[in-house]
Amino acid sequence: MKPKIALIGRPNVGKSALFNRIAKKRIAIVDEMEGVTRDRLYAEAELFGRPFEIIDTGGIDEGGRIPFAEEVKRQAEIAIEEADSLIMVVDSRVGLTHLDEHVAQILLKSGKPVTLAVNKMDNEDASVLAPFYALGIEAMVSVSASQGHNIVEMLEVALEPCPLSQEEKEGAKGIKVAIIGRPNVGKSTLINTLLDESRCVVSPIAGTTRDSIDVAVSFQGETLTFIDTAGIRRKKSEPEVVDKFAAIRTERAIERADICILMLDSQEGMTHQEKRIANTIEDKGKGCILFFNKWDLVKGYRMEHCKKSLEIEASFITHCPTLFGSAKTGRKIEDLFPLIQEVYSSLTQRVSTGQLNQFIEKTLHKVHPPMLRGKRLRIYYMAQVDTMPPRFVFFVNHPDLLSETYKKYLINQFRKVYPYPGVPLTFYLKGKKRQTSQKKISAPEFLSESLQFEDTI
Repeated sequence: MKPKIALIGRPNVGKSALFNRIAKKRIAIVDEMEGVTRDRLYAEAELFGRPFEIIDTGGIDEGGRIPFAEEVKRQAEIAIEEADSLIMVVDSRVGLTHLDEHVAQILLKSGKPVTLAVNKMDNEDASVLAPFYALGIEAMVSVSASQGHNIVEMLEVALEPCPLSQEEKEGAKGIKVAIIGRPNVGKSTLINTLLDESRCVVSPIAGTTRDSIDVAVSFQGETLTFIDTAGIRRKKSEPEVVDKFAAIRTERAIERADICILMLDSQEGMTHQEKRIANTIEDKGKGCILFFNKWDLVKGYRMEHCKKSLEIEASFITHCPTLFGSAKTGRKIEDLFPLIQEVYSSLTQRVSTGQLNQFIEKTLHKVHPPMLRGKRLRIYYMAQVDTMPPRFVFFVNHPDLLSETYKKYLINQFRKVYPYPGVPLTFYLKGKKRQTSQKKISAPEFLSESLQFEDTI
């Protein structure tokens, strides 16, 4: 295994900024407000070709001024336990505090190698370092997360006591699955159930999770990367700038995921917010699985009725696999893995041109296109041009001759032959060469009914 280095310290000393600087990515949310980071964040990094893992933690606050202080402290304690080397971060501008002394005692008692990083040293004034020697940490490095000053030197000191390890061959990361939904629907609880450990801070208070967190789970020899995300609120429900950053991170998580698990509260059903999230998943071309959480709390309501209501609420998700379970009790959790593999297989499925042309021939023979303005649409052939998500092209004589009703007919017939569960499909119409323009019809224009299509014929 790669050596792990954990960043520990009181709130608002710059741990997340340092984490982003080391990871060379904007993974952790950075804000001047205390208590922004709550969960443990992991990132892969390297120093002169030597790979390691860096762990960001929330600030340890014995006074309990920040929300979820005890939970955040517990997350930091877990990081201390699993890390090979510790970096204690302090603020040179504020100076030495009693809380710094308390954190130093915790780290020194752990018996792990500790490096003291005196952050925000932008002016190179070495005199401010003197008080920090009282912490009893021999290895001290002045750094600046914002300027990138002495980051390499700090990592050299922290990595030196770590035993050398064989580099794992970096293969495919496996299927990436983002867990998406409104705040407080149980996303972090699902992650903890999948891992069988307390990896994420879980609370009945909406908006507890703010960062996107990646965790790896192995299933039948295949690695699945689950991405826990912050809940997407309505625009007017984002009073804090941190919530707006969290929403942006969630959208980025959707972009880099292959499949999204859209979690819904069984007691509340589908709201306008879920519809908007589903549209985002569709627009990004990602696979989708619906998971109705907290089903153990629902009384007097049948699954069939719930599924039927989906057809009325949002036509897009009627083609998504649906589970009714409980992240807290573990009900139906094991059924997620086969569904993920099924949807991923659909995302990468490719249909041969010969099969598609047989489909077109049978479909046209069953119902001919109607006459429009004295002309009839002719479909010469059909071909698949891409996967992830699948995209198809109809080569026709005149794209404008495709009526709305015939569009829906073609799509419905295609879904019957090639279901593509949980996958948005895109269709294009391409006219003869003399027609230089290629027409793409968006889903609302193409369909007026249900579909998990992002459709465009």
